[in-house]
Amino acid sequence: MTGAESEELDRIKMAAQAILKSESLNLQLMPAIAVKLVNLTRDETVRLDALAKIIETDPALAIKVLQTVNSAAYCLPNKVTSIRRAVHLLGTDEVRRLALSMLLFSRMIRRESKGFDFLFFWQHCLFVAELSRQVAIALNHADPEMVYTAGLLHDIGKLALETHGKMTYSQFIASLPDSEHPLLEEERRFFGITHDEMGWVLCREWQLPAPIVAVAACHHALPDSGSPYYPCRTEIAIVAFANYTAWLQGISSISHAGPPQLSPLVFELLPIDVLELELESLLLETDKAMQAAREFYSIAFPDVNSLRARLLQASITMSRIHHHAGEFGSRSTRNISASLTAPHQSLDPAYFVPWTLEMIMQDFEFDRVILFSVNPQRRSLAAAHAYPEIHERALEIDIGCLSGKLLDCLREKKAVLIDAALEPKNPLLQKFNTAEFIAVPVLRHRRLAGMIYADYAIKQKSMAGRILEEIVAVAEQLGIALMNAKHYEMQRQQAQLDSLTQLYNRRMLECSLSQIFQRPAYELKGIALGFVDIDHFKSFNDQCGHQKGDEIIRLVADMLKRLTRPGDLIGRFGGEEFLFVLMNTDEDDVRAYAERIRLEIERRGEVLKPRFQQLGLTVSIGVALYQSDFGHYTDLIEAADQTMYRAKMAGRNRVILFSDLPPGCKTSALGRNIGN
Repeated sequence: MTGAESEELDRIKMAAQAILKSESLNLQLMPAIAVKLVNLTRDETVRLDALAKIIETDPALAIKVLQTVNSAAYCLPNKVTSIRRAVHLLGTDEVRRLALSMLLFSRMIRRESKGFDFLFFWQHCLFVAELSRQVAIALNHADPEMVYTAGLLHDIGKLALETHGKMTYSQFIASLPDSEHPLLEEERRFFGITHDEMGWVLCREWQLPAPIVAVAACHHALPDSGSPYYPCRTEIAIVAFANYTAWLQGISSISHAGPPQLSPLVFELLPIDVLELELESLLLETDKAMQAAREFYSIAFPDVNSLRARLLQASITMSRIHHHAGEFGSRSTRNISASLTAPHQSLDPAYFVPWTLEMIMQDFEFDRVILFSVNPQRRSLAAAHAYPEIHERALEIDIGCLSGKLLDCLREKKAVLIDAALEPKNPLLQKFNTAEFIAVPVLRHRRLAGMIYADYAIKQKSMAGRILEEIVAVAEQLGIALMNAKHYEMQRQQAQLDSLTQLYNRRMLECSLSQIFQRPAYELKGIALGFVDIDHFKSFNDQCGHQKGDEIIRLVADMLKRLTRPGDLIGRFGGEEFLFVLMNTDEDDVRAYAERIRLEIERRGEVLKPRFQQLGLTVSIGVALYQSDFGHYTDLIEAADQTMYRAKMAGRNRVILFSDLPPGCKTSALGRNIGN
């Protein structure tokens, strides 16, 4: 390190010490055991024994690793009972990555903050780490695991400022909404130091390997030839690329941040042409890893369903256009980043479509921008959104009456420039009294979803030739965003359902009950909840096999669907237990409803006995109606659950109501007497 670099490091250390609660830079952001894991030698023979010993020194971590390797995710033939065996079976890289992720995640999830979302931050770090590893593998990097760790720790400076700063990152976030300056510039104004500088001094303090230190310090700006981190440019470029991709998919480290700077030098260091060919598989593998992480850590965050290769290819293309702007003239230097990124600000089309149109209007200085949607039933184009808003909300054009270039736009899915001198009878030219306009198709799954219309009706400017190229890139992003929104809505609905029965799952049931219990007490009268439990279900599994057991569950679910009224709630609570919630009912009606369920299932079971080795299918049902001393929906669940078990104890195949129980038997989930 040169004298100037040493002075710079000293300056940053002083700035870090000034902003932190403690002057010591030995912050407990990374447990000592995590530092040991990062610094493991690449010598495989040494690493296997060392890794096992490190994990074994932390009993909680050892237990978690063993639980994980024995889970269904790894499908190992025999149960693993030792860390050494786990390392042998899974490999040092897999086990080290697993252990390191667990340590950092457990350190983050115990914290709460009003402005800094630790789970959101963790998801970002995990995505960047996994995509960085996948890119490193695709490029035949010598140590993809090192790149993974660098990606995992690239934003560690933000975590340090939030957890140990005299002024927290949450307070910094609160100061951002009215700012138009770059994030790093705002950080320096607020803290006197940026998060990458903080990450640099911390990683040096922990004596982490040079590539990890280099990524923490330089992931926003690649080092020049005089920097000690110049040899690590490839690792930095990989993580910078992954960081930018994460932001494009809505997984940034903080929700308030704009796009990170992606240096054109990244395209010189990474073989982007190769990456373009591999993008789909890279993102697919990253998605699989993120899905596994969501399931393992029980993380609930929107699955943006990946913006996929076309989004990245378009973004890469636009970055190249800006980088080589001199080759194309002044028109190519237009900064349209706001238009490109606006479609991905939300998963709600009602929000991101108008925002995108506004950004298009600002970036290109149009006078009017309209998104027409295609109505296949009416074979028409209808104005779905416009900026500024148009008075004719019912503006609709019959596709059958179109001709010329506008028809070519829709049929051939290509952008066109339409001139009044050539097509004076075009209905849109006449409608908006303009000399020309552009029409750009918006595609979803390569099918026409809509069309962007834009004009200079007031300014009376002429359309520049390259404007079509640039608008096409924005239309691609809008099409992908619409596709993602549709997929997300489908996945959101699917996430509410139990995969075996297609009834609501437990999470959705509890969410619905929580919303119901937010109503005033007088509106809760008339609500009844019932537990339906399949009798002797273990016998079906043991004697007939688990496939027949699943068939029994589906059979009961189908009968419950058939017997439940519209507007009532029904779902699978878990295992062989189902739950129903009736609205606007009373004791007589809910008893009759539950008896009808019990009787229908018993009758069906008699008919199906030959299919299930003569086992009879019956259910026990416990029902509770809302009472004023039920302070929480869990009290209602607990009351119905207790009652169902009373039905089991009384001989099964029966319905019992909570009001039937002796007063001394009525206790809530909190152990207090209820309903007396």
